Amino acid sequence: MPSIFTRILHKELPSFAIREDDRFYAFLDIRPVMPGHTLVIPKVEVDEFFDLEAAALSGILGFAQPIASALKEVLGVSRVGLAVAGFDVPHAHLHLIPLNQMSDFDFTKARPAAPEQLEAMAERIRGKLS
Repeated sequence: MPSIFTRILHKELPSFAIREDDRFYAFLDIRPVMPGHTLVIPKVEVDEFFDLEAAALSGILGFAQPIASALKEVLGVSRVGLAVAGFDVPHAHLHLIPLNQMSDFDFTKARPAAPEQLEAMAERIRGKLS
């Protein structure tokens, strides 16, 4: 059975897209830890992040780099944290989380965001990537 992220890639489920190329897709988390919390996924469905091929592992960081820069600029944060956990969805993914302090990096703070807030945030981030 395809993961929820594969269903998003196939446009079976909606998402708030940030960036896409032939190997990766980035979109806003609908339960953000902090505003702008972005998920970056490979287009190939692999359960565990470190089971990705070496080229995909290095490629995902290069793909994420301009997104992290855009997040910092749009949100005025001091850092963008990275997390790889992989327990909720069996599809390798990287969390990009805007941070001002270490206590912002707290997954227990994740709450559903309104679709209109997510779309407005996605537009702001995409605007910095253009």
